[in-house]
Amino acid sequence: MSKLVTAADAALKIKDGAVVAVNSSSGLCCPDAVLAALGARFAASGAPRDITAIHPIAAGDFFGTKGVDHIAQPGCLKRIIGGSYPSGPTKAEPPKIWQMIGREEVAAWNFPSGIIFDMLREGAGHRPGVLTKVGMDTFVDPAREGGAMNASARAEPIVRRETFDGDEWLYFPAIRPDVAIIRATTADERGNLTYESEGATLGAMEMALAAHNNGGIVIAQVRRVSANGSLRPHDVRVPGILVDMIVEAPDALQTTATPYDPAISGELIRPLASFEAMPFGVQKVIARRVAQELKRGWAVNIGFGVSANVPRIFLEEGAHGAVTWVIEQGAVGGVPLLDFKFGCAANAEAFVASPHQFTYFQAGGFDCSLLSFLEIGADGSVNVSRLAATPHRTAGAGGFVDITARAKRIVFSGTFSAGAKMAVENGRLAIHEEGKIAKVVPEVDQVSFSGRRAVMQGQEATYVTERCVMRLTAGGLVVTEIAPGLDVERDVLARADTPLKVADDLREMDAALFDPAPFGLVL
Repeated sequence: MSKLVTAADAALKIKDGAVVAVNSSSGLCCPDAVLAALGARFAASGAPRDITAIHPIAAGDFFGTKGVDHIAQPGCLKRIIGGSYPSGPTKAEPPKIWQMIGREEVAAWNFPSGIIFDMLREGAGHRPGVLTKVGMDTFVDPAREGGAMNASARAEPIVRRETFDGDEWLYFPAIRPDVAIIRATTADERGNLTYESEGATLGAMEMALAAHNNGGIVIAQVRRVSANGSLRPHDVRVPGILVDMIVEAPDALQTTATPYDPAISGELIRPLASFEAMPFGVQKVIARRVAQELKRGWAVNIGFGVSANVPRIFLEEGAHGAVTWVIEQGAVGGVPLLDFKFGCAANAEAFVASPHQFTYFQAGGFDCSLLSFLEIGADGSVNVSRLAATPHRTAGAGGFVDITARAKRIVFSGTFSAGAKMAVENGRLAIHEEGKIAKVVPEVDQVSFSGRRAVMQGQEATYVTERCVMRLTAGGLVVTEIAPGLDVERDVLARADTPLKVADDLREMDAALFDPAPFGLVL
């Protein structure tokens, strides 16, 4: 019997109360046609009801791939566990899923992306769940928020603290999905799946195993179907023995707002000169100073924000290849991409499955991570996951908690305050108008990274802004560098909402950072 069905027929197989896992990262690998059919079925018939949706990384975006918003309908969704959620501009209308969360129409949790993949893996192996230190003393810890995003979720706690072998751990129960919805490039008639035109595989294999091994169904959306025997076995990332239905959707976007870019899937190697340089300004000064923290030969993770531009700094400085970039979606090496294509890399050396990449991160197997901040607390804690006034501006924690749990070195970057009007003029930072919102505060609104735990574990944490550099010590935050032309008391200490210490050997940031010419990166 053929496994090829329409998206509407596939949606009919999903029952009331089903646990539905979706493999996606914004638009990357998002099985949008199947999700659209599922949403249309509910809108027309009221079924299926009370779904629990599992999204290790966000499904959908603001820019052409609705993803989870197709099923964000009261009565259709009962619970959602997401590593991240669609995010976008402050002034944009929030996605339906965020509106449902705010109105308490769905119980919602934000767990670390890697941990959700681990929960699926444990479900696939019929094991009870995950014991981990990842998330200790962050918002995921039940001693704080337990990952709950609203009152409906707080009423149904999931994660708990457990003592095992004389030590305290966080326990996340296994996830046993009834349905896995995944996407690939090509399926043969038996359902063997290849990913030649995708920018990652994410957790397709792990998600398919979790559903199949628990008596569930696996729906694979693909661009095309080939004859049996036409696929090279080494290219198959999910075998057909795990796939129940194939849905053909040839017009799917490759990633957010991107119909197709062969460099994303490694089918084309781009000339280095084709990558656009970051325009000179305050943000570039920050990215340049971050680059100075790195050493030749390191494996370096990068996140969204200013730090995503650091690979372009390396290109400009003739240092491409001196470090290897690694991102949570699975790309190793190459040049991580920006904006709509973030989460993808051009000219990658390898594509690792996301669950394996997260295992690498969770154990601190890499050398350094470059990440952003929304707020920095007096104890060095960082909030990157929640803006209470406009929650849809942030995606949630994603892989941030996994990555920072045991990272040897972390460099956080961002502007010192929100809303300041600044420019780089004559080799100096000129502050024309101060921001009204301090980002260095007594206590962050949500603890995405625990400074207290970092000190206990001996992690190195550095905070790079346009006007100063700070280091985390056992005694708190210490200002170690200041931008040329600024006064540490007036422009730094007075602009923080919490006391900061100043290093005895306070020095100026490298003046060359504030000049448009290449600054001579030394590794």
